Amino acid sequence: MKKINLLFLVTFILSACQAETPIPTPEPTFTNIPQATQTPEPATTEIPPSPTMIPTAEPEIVKISTKDGMTQIYIPEGKFMMGGLDVYRENDELPPHEVTLNEFWIDQVEVTNGMYNLCVQSGDCRPPAQIRSNRREEYFGNIEFQDYPVVNVTWYDANTYCQWAGRRLPTEAEWEYAARGSDKRNYPWGDEPPNEYTANFLNLVGDTSRVGSYAEGTSPFGVLDMAGNVWEWVSDRYRMDYYAKSPTENPTGPSVDEVFNNMFVIRGGSFQDEELDLRVSNRNYIEGPNPRAQTNEDEFYGKFSVKIGFRCVVSE
Repeated sequence: MKKINLLFLVTFILSACQAETPIPTPEPTFTNIPQATQTPEPATTEIPPSPTMIPTAEPEIVKISTKDGMTQIYIPEGKFMMGGLDVYRENDELPPHEVTLNEFWIDQVEVTNGMYNLCVQSGDCRPPAQIRSNRREEYFGNIEFQDYPVVNVTWYDANTYCQWAGRRLPTEAEWEYAARGSDKRNYPWGDEPPNEYTANFLNLVGDTSRVGSYAEGTSPFGVLDMAGNVWEWVSDRYRMDYYAKSPTENPTGPSVDEVFNNMFVIRGGSFQDEELDLRVSNRNYIEGPNPRAQTNEDEFYGKFSVKIGFRCVVSE
């Protein structure tokens, strides 16, 4: 696994060498992702049928956030094997261990530009550190890309948004369970390596895709985009040997007293990463907020990247 290079991942070389042409992506096949150009209508008790909906969840285990219009998927209480289970596992994925989690709801897709802009307009969120994406100079705030994942947000920004939306960042264990389920698969869709129908990876697209564009890559619970597209912030601090002493029930990551840096975990791989980086057990990290910094210093908020976004969860 190649750990990404923190702040310098914003690749200006590509934009200098290649003029951006909007990259066509297939129409999404996910459950009612709203346009998020204005405050969404309250959730209804029944989801209207649509040819673009994925029949992966019954109505009673799907709900719509009235704050940002996000479709949320119910993840039941359960046990699963967390950590590397294949020959490609790395040291920080060991040992594999059984984890028990309480039930929770997780965003079906990554938070979009349009959704994040609702929080910015409310005055509760900072705008992304840059409005561009990897190859698109005008990305955030551009209506053409409002249903694409927001990027260039720090852990601080992602955490702030989830709180504003009445949710929170997922723990590393919650994220992996939602992606893997309980059958020990190595990718959200199974054990087959990713391809152009299951994930946005290996620069096949060259930038982010519209959320929900890879229906064949859905997780056992019906969660989308958990491999490729963008890395996703989770709530846990990073420690390489954490699994050796992780609690078996509802682990939340090492405490601030157990680590000597400000690294936080990111999961899922991105549009530029290799297939092995998309494995559900793969762990990566980047610098998060430094509480010792001043609020006018970048270190107070942490690093950002054109390859990192996020999704939220809420406890039942």
